[in-house]
Amino acid sequence: MSGTDRAADWWATGITDIAPGSIRLRGYAIQDLIGSVSFSELVWLMVRGELPTSAEAELLELTLVAAVDHGPQAPSIAAARMAASCGLDLNNAMATGVNLLGDVHGGAGQQCLEVLHQLRATTDDGVAPEQAARDLVADHKARKAFVPGFGHRFHPRDPRRDPLIGAVRQAAEAGTVSGEYLRLALALEEVLAEGTKPVPMNVDGATATIHAELGFAPELARGLFVLSRSVGLLAHSWEQRNEPTRIKGPLPKSVIPTYTGPPPRDLP
Repeated sequence: MSGTDRAADWWATGITDIAPGSIRLRGYAIQDLIGSVSFSELVWLMVRGELPTSAEAELLELTLVAAVDHGPQAPSIAAARMAASCGLDLNNAMATGVNLLGDVHGGAGQQCLEVLHQLRATTDDGVAPEQAARDLVADHKARKAFVPGFGHRFHPRDPRRDPLIGAVRQAAEAGTVSGEYLRLALALEEVLAEGTKPVPMNVDGATATIHAELGFAPELARGLFVLSRSVGLLAHSWEQRNEPTRIKGPLPKSVIPTYTGPPPRDLP
């Protein structure tokens, strides 16, 4: 192998084929894709390697729309707005928000998808979905851990849950998806509704159900959430850039954070 060949293989990829005057994504010429496929179809093609059916693309698009934004009370949005108020360019402000999306804020979709895979493995061993869900909830309670994808700190019932679950239910009835993960997610929700305070599914649980039905890996679920939330980050960063307030911190200037250290004292 020549030195040139070794250099060409350094970033070998099966995604994009570039040559002078030619751009191909997964083998398809970009000029053929433009105007022929939707953005959600292109996302699927890029991460999965093949084009989805129109029904699969519609389901994926629902998840991308649902997770776009949750206002400045979401830490990622607030951070992006603070960054924009400090004069950072849009890409820097957006990156500030994206970098806040981790396991605690932004990771529940991936975590819920992992839970659904765990339940699927249990039911494949012969355990009924309801019992598998009951055992999983009992385990989380024993560890004092939240079941990811259920409950919301702001919404008594997440308004995004019903349209997403309704769509995946219709897709299961039409044969677009198997409905296996939908049954598991609903079994979990039923068990969590048995307590004194029901814990309904939230947007992360609903999107995880769709991602599971569509065959996306858990890590891709988080990446898709970041992709969706980036739209909100862009909108809020742009809005903040066009407001006169500079160096906008997490609290109004008139509000001083509560001090909890030692009282005033003199140096010895």
